[in-house]
Order: sequence, then C-alpha cells, then structure tokens
Amino acid sequence: MSEPVVEQNLPEPPWRAEPRGSGRTPLTRQAIVEAALRVLDRDGMEALSMRKVGEELGTGAASLYWHVRNKEELLQLVYETVMAEIELPPPDPARWQDQLRDLGRSLRSLMHRHRDVARISLGRIPAGPTLARMSEWLFELLRPAGVPDQVIAYVGDVSALYVGAYAFEESLGLASPTGEDLPPEQVVQMFRDYVASLPEDRFPQTRGAIDLLFGGDVDDRFEFGLELMIRGIETYISRPSDPA
Repeated sequence: MSEPVVEQNLPEPPWRAEPRGSGRTPLTRQAIVEAALRVLDRDGMEALSMRKVGEELGTGAASLYWHVRNKEELLQLVYETVMAEIELPPPDPARWQDQLRDLGRSLRSLMHRHRDVARISLGRIPAGPTLARMSEWLFELLRPAGVPDQVIAYVGDVSALYVGAYAFEESLGLASPTGEDLPPEQVVQMFRDYVASLPEDRFPQTRGAIDLLFGGDVDDRFEFGLELMIRGIETYISRPSDPA
C-alpha cells in the first residue's frame, strides 16, 4: 500500500473527536484507522466493527472511543486515509485533459485495491485536509486552462461520484435475471439473445446495434464515461472568437 500523503500544520475539522489519553492503552487515531483498513481489506465492510478493530489492536472497543466517536466517524477517517494515497502530479494546464484522465484511472485503481472503499465513498465527502488538497490541485490545473470557477468547484464532486459508483457496481458483479450464480459472459449472452429475438420490424435500430450494445468491456465503458466528462468540461471554456 502506498504511503498516504500527509499534510502538515493543517487544522482538524471541528466535528472530529478530540484525541484523549485513556491512561491505559497507548492508542492513536492513526493506529485505529490503519487497523480498521486492515479489517476492511481482509473481511469487508459488513464485518467491520469497533469490536473487530479493537481485537485487531489487541484491546477492547471501549478504548477506541477515546479517539473516535463511533463507527461512522471511523468509516469517514478510513475513506479520507485511502483518498490521501492518490498521488497528484504538478498541475500542467496544457495537459489538463490527460491529467484528469489519469486521476480518474488512479482513483478507480485505488478503489479496486481496498475492499468496499467504493461503497464507503457513496454518500461521503473526503473532507478535511484531503478535500482541500484535491480542490487546490483542481483549481491550479483547470483555472489557467479557462475553466470557470463554478465548474471547477463541481468537477471534483461529480468525478468522484462517477468513479465511486462505477467501482462499487464492479464490486457487485453482474446479476443474473434468473437469480442464479452465472458467469458474466453467460448473463450478457442471455440479454443479447433476447434482443436478437425481438421483431426486427419494430426494433430495427436496436437489433442493428446489437454488437455495439453488448460490445466492449468494463474498461472501455469506464473510459467512455471519463471522456464524456472531459468533453463536457471543455464546453465551458470560453475561447476568443476567430478574427477571421
């Protein structure tokens, strides 16, 4: 696992529990978060509990509450810690499209490395230093390229939502309409066969596009989504009119 990027001398968000010494167990918030991430990677989100994390650290759950209010705060801290693993290169506005593509791919890869982190990401914001670091990078990358500030302010949110939802769906696998545990290629073939059986006089466009509808893999479709977002961002850039 890559070492998370640590921002120095940044204030803690006011909602975060103040660390207190229990006088008995030498724990730190970071040690608790790292233990929670180990449990998450090994056993998944359903198995993650304050008791399980305490066992991972060789202590009881009660000791954890000196540093973390509850499981929800722990999940938030785990998410922020994972997001801090993202390596942001020096922003290059001349290559902003490529750098956004690389960021999307890196984020998806990160969510593949840590079990259920994509699920945790939905409905959560990587607040605190993690949010500030990413936001600053996006403004330094996109503002000189001519992207309006309001668009930049939303780009991080929309991009993270797309990648998180995509990675979460990948983690679920492809459900069979029969309820059986079937391999993905068999499920896709079932859908394809059904479309091929539709009356051609009523669905000529759909039947004619059957290879396109069921072609491509998960990587192709992910890249298409990234390209949609990038091309959408480009439409907000105001360029000087052509003197000719």
